[in-house]
Amino acid sequence: MRDKQANEAKLLTKAGFTAIGLKWEGTFVGAAAGEIRNLQRELRRRVHEIVDALEPDRFFGLSYHANPASNGFIHYAVVEVTDVEKIPSGMEIVTVPELTYATCDHEKGQAIDRSYQNIYEWIQSQGYEDNPVGHLTHVELYKMDKIEEEPEFTILIPVKKS
Repeated sequence: MRDKQANEAKLLTKAGFTAIGLKWEGTFVGAAAGEIRNLQRELRRRVHEIVDALEPDRFFGLSYHANPASNGFIHYAVVEVTDVEKIPSGMEIVTVPELTYATCDHEKGQAIDRSYQNIYEWIQSQGYEDNPVGHLTHVELYKMDKIEEEPEFTILIPVKKS
């Protein structure tokens, strides 16, 4: 019987991009309590304000190390843009360089921590290691209409050969 949490992985190189969206800074406890999900809902409510959105029906969740001593991190909910004509009030611009990612899909009903465990095990088994460029530790790619308590998304971990 196939493990429901197999989360088949692959490598993907994504060109660098610029995005606009909302910023959150907090702890893993706050994130687990739904603070990031609230940020994502706010982005969905305001996405129409981002005039140069490349694909307004999907967004990136970008997570960066902030202060390891406080167990905190920074998370952006952003949409990729073709141009930065106008930055809506309360939003920020984020630039991500071209990176190679290990990627897998997390499906509704799966345990998020298990999906991450699987991708990190795959990274190691393939002779790679994580590569947090500019403190970017991981990316999640969502469909705007899939913001739920049990979300579906694609996990992208920046990697390099060990």
